[in-house]
Amino acid sequence: MSTTPEFGSLRSDDDHWDIVSSVGYTALLVAGWRAVHARSPQPLVRDDYAQAFIAASQDPYLAEVLASPGTSEDQTAFPRLYGVQTRFFDDFFLAAGQAGVRQAVIVAAGLDSRAYRLDWPVGTTVFEIDLPKVLEFKSRVLAERGATPRARRIEVAADLRGEWSKPLEAAGFDVERPGAWSVEGILPYLTDDAQNTLFTLISGLSAPGSRVAVGALGTRLDHDQLEGLEAAHPGVNMSGSVDFSALTYEPESDPAAWLSSHGWAVEPIRNTLQLEAVYGMIPPEVDVKIDSFMRSQYITATR
Repeated sequence: MSTTPEFGSLRSDDDHWDIVSSVGYTALLVAGWRAVHARSPQPLVRDDYAQAFIAASQDPYLAEVLASPGTSEDQTAFPRLYGVQTRFFDDFFLAAGQAGVRQAVIVAAGLDSRAYRLDWPVGTTVFEIDLPKVLEFKSRVLAERGATPRARRIEVAADLRGEWSKPLEAAGFDVERPGAWSVEGILPYLTDDAQNTLFTLISGLSAPGSRVAVGALGTRLDHDQLEGLEAAHPGVNMSGSVDFSALTYEPESDPAAWLSSHGWAVEPIRNTLQLEAVYGMIPPEVDVKIDSFMRSQYITATR
């Protein structure tokens, strides 16, 4: 496997990737931050599989991060903030299960390990949608580790920018029963048209009582602003050599407004700093600075 991520200067409507290239590499980065966060004194979540993904990828930057993660507030900023994001979606799925929802759909699943980590109610099916190479990598690493999912886990190899609802239904998703959908961290990587298609398909598949969680640490990841942050806070290293501005778009869509106008009851929107307060944390200065330009947004809604 290549140890150097490959990034094109521009996105295209039909580009593809594996776990060490383009958008796929962002899933590996997030797994690295989850692995670092799990080592903190009081982690919000523990993803014991994240480190295995990094080891299997043979990525030198992330291997170095895990070898010397640092302990200052600056050094732990992004692992901490992605710990907040991970906890938000963990809590969302657990609440949906307590409410009787037995179908969970992880959209753009990447290296999400919730099927293996969470205490799912008996009878739950977890559908994971992503590109084939990404799913293949995850399944191989987890199989080598001897990991066993805690719910029925079904992979759906599909491109979210296209017609993925039919493969999902063919895999066993029941449109007559409510589902819980996570749209985690992917909207900046989709155009406005692709976002509209995504939410239209989710709504079309969602029976009454369905739930959706939408959110990301940043609505757009600007490379220049990240470099400025790292200059002001030398301990912060967001991404190694990755230029996120080459991978993301500048969407004008408002997910909460879209959901409200299409039959969803949207709960109050929160940002990362508000979630940190909910989880008993006092946001340090670096977190406030990061959120000032990344403009985090976390949404939950019920059909």
